[in-house]
Amino acid sequence: MTLIEMLKGAREEIASGFRRYPVWVALARESIGDQHRRTTLGPLWLVLNYFLFAGAFVVVFGHSNQIENFPAYVATGLYVWLLMSEAINMAVPLFRREANYIQGTTLPLFVYVMRLAMQTVIRGAYSGAGWIVLMLFLVQPSLEQWLMAFAGLAVIVLALPAVITVFALLGAFFPDFEFITSNVMRVGMFLTPIFWIHGNDGGLRQMLYEYNPFTHFLAIVREPIISGELPVMELVLCLGISAFAWVLAFFLLGALRKKVVFVV
Repeated sequence: MTLIEMLKGAREEIASGFRRYPVWVALARESIGDQHRRTTLGPLWLVLNYFLFAGAFVVVFGHSNQIENFPAYVATGLYVWLLMSEAINMAVPLFRREANYIQGTTLPLFVYVMRLAMQTVIRGAYSGAGWIVLMLFLVQPSLEQWLMAFAGLAVIVLALPAVITVFALLGAFFPDFEFITSNVMRVGMFLTPIFWIHGNDGGLRQMLYEYNPFTHFLAIVREPIISGELPVMELVLCLGISAFAWVLAFFLLGALRKKVVFVV
């Protein structure tokens, strides 16, 4: 298969997946409903879980912390981290989880990618409602701050399908990748500045801060809320990372999409 054929196949796969938006929207809503069926609060459990998680972090790490407005700092960082980490962890086994559909239907693989992306957005909207309430209570951001923060969230949402595609394809062809990813994300929660800031001593903590890509995705949402400023450099970097993810997803999808059915 030539490079042009690969790129053309990936383009058709993605375009076909987007055209079937009623399918993946309906499947995503069904998944959210199934997860909370017969519960009293339904999806509101997502809001409650976020409140409990954020509260626990503030209580455990905030008693001696010198970060200005530490509760808002943690609550925003945690919200963005949970949004991204959930998508990545669920993406790795995606195609194996959807094996019956993949083997029994002719739907494009990108439909399953968009189903998970939409599911992540819906779940993020519920926990985001809790985040908004906390910010109104802790910071009272201006309209300009909200717009900048939501622009950062939009960058993350636009990157989700590409990131999910890459991790799902790697997970389909390398089963060990699921265990690698889960362990890395578990440790990454503490290596990402959710509840800490870097020093200026040029040590390991500063390296973890600067070279961790999650740091910058947290910053494009958190900095507008906390400081009222748009972190331009971080925004440009995140756009570059997102563009790279889409290019990588394009090439992997073009090269591997027809082989997935044989490995799931």
